[in-house]
Amino acid sequence: MGDHEETGPKPMRFESILQAHVPKGREGKHKKIITQLLSDIGHLPEGSALKIPLVELPDSKENIRSALSRAGRQKNLDLATSSNEHHLFVWKNPPRDTSTDD
Repeated sequence: MGDHEETGPKPMRFESILQAHVPKGREGKHKKIITQLLSDIGHLPEGSALKIPLVELPDSKENIRSALSRAGRQKNLDLATSSNEHHLFVWKNPPRDTSTDD
């Protein structure tokens, strides 16, 4: 072996914190808009959709759509989206009929 052999543990590269201070869940930068959208979706009559101007979104429609999809799955909501160059549309899919009439 050479003269530059390291002994002992290497110093930590990253800072450590107590686990009690570690953020839990996905309460990131989209929480406010996603909470508002989920609330509005909860008020939608069946067969209606939210029409959200893209200019009012705090991030790209792709990122908001992804965050909304994750939040919807957590709340067991079957959400659907569509968009055009000016708006993002969001609605609840109707419940699936799982009964079988033979």
